[in-house]
Amino acid sequence: MDSIISGVIAIVALLVLLGFGVPIAWAMTAVAIIGMWLVIDGNFAMSMLETLPYDTGVNFTLVVIPMFILMGGFSSRAGIIEGLYEAVHRFTARAKGNLIYATIVASAGFAAASGSTLVSSSVFTRIAMPQMLKFGYSPGISAGSIAASGTLAALIPPSVGIILIASLTNQSVGALLIAGVLPGILTAGAYIVGMRLFLIRYPQWAPSTNESYSWRDKFAGLRMVWGVVLLATLIIGGLYSGLFSPSAAGAVGAAGALLIGLGMRRLSGNDIWESFKEGTLVSGRLLMILIGGLLMGRLLLVNGFTDEINNFVASMGVSPMELMIYIAIMFIVLGMFVDSLSLIVITLPFLFPISQSLGINEIWFGIIILKLIEIAAITPPVGLNLFAVMGAAPELKASEMYRGIVPFLMIEMVVLMLLFAFPEIALWLPQTMATGT
Repeated sequence: MDSIISGVIAIVALLVLLGFGVPIAWAMTAVAIIGMWLVIDGNFAMSMLETLPYDTGVNFTLVVIPMFILMGGFSSRAGIIEGLYEAVHRFTARAKGNLIYATIVASAGFAAASGSTLVSSSVFTRIAMPQMLKFGYSPGISAGSIAASGTLAALIPPSVGIILIASLTNQSVGALLIAGVLPGILTAGAYIVGMRLFLIRYPQWAPSTNESYSWRDKFAGLRMVWGVVLLATLIIGGLYSGLFSPSAAGAVGAAGALLIGLGMRRLSGNDIWESFKEGTLVSGRLLMILIGGLLMGRLLLVNGFTDEINNFVASMGVSPMELMIYIAIMFIVLGMFVDSLSLIVITLPFLFPISQSLGINEIWFGIIILKLIEIAAITPPVGLNLFAVMGAAPELKASEMYRGIVPFLMIEMVVLMLLFAFPEIALWLPQTMATGT
């Protein structure tokens, strides 16, 4: 059977299984094993099933995933996020739309202490949404700001998405983590500037709260943010300086979040237990998805699909920038119907080799993919962050959520164009960082 046809059949079979509700990890594993059995033979398929999951499971680099998830669990249960939100709120109280700005800035800060977009969106829905509705904010814009701000955790270290992409593309986890810092800050800044411009045109979206705080109260609020500042400094500073590796950064972050929570007397024994339980379950799920993605990638390699696609792209004379534009369009369209995690593991096994054959910088490629995943996470109708917000706010109508996210999708397109035009935004920090051991 032709390599292209067999590869397309495998991808279609995977999408059909996902459409029937089969978990993505099991769907990819089943398609990959059956495909390798048919393309090569049963012995090869069983050999891959025996060795690849084991090799992935004992990969020391991947220990960073449960560590960062554990850190996020400790941070959210210790109330670090509430203190950060309140501190930013006090400094922006007089500005129109101040609760939106507080949500964006606090989400960026919390991203440095969690690494999970869904956790960020769910927690901020509980904290910020009632405040926004209390002061007459538009429900759609309120929900949109929370869902969009939650995606900052996809770029700002410690990002679980970055670790998955680095593992699937076999590149430096530390360099890719550091590469997400400036694009993440740029996105947060663009949200603030963009919403400021939108509120000039549509002031009814976010009425003034008429709150005010003395300078004494403002600076008193800063005492509530030291935990986030410390964690961000330890992780980002440690990685950038080469003081420790990504795995060590994860361990330091988890231990730091635990000690901060205990020091603030906000972590109970049950909170610690729930954090460990959550970390175990989520890490296990992500590891299974990663194994499935690697098996799927191996199938597309051994059946010749990846090589055929490479040759086809080369014969078309497509430039690196044209290829990335086509990939961006594909992700934006597929993001309307396929969840962001599925997009990563389905497409990277054949898209990454194509990008390398055209000489595209692997770090810049990874950051662009992350930005596209960020956009997919807030694209109706299946954006995961939209579901996270609606799940935490059952009274919110889907139509309100979808209308409220549109301004942020427009802002995301501007940021995406900036990253295309100026790759140095993503590449400068990795090029200047020291190498961790």
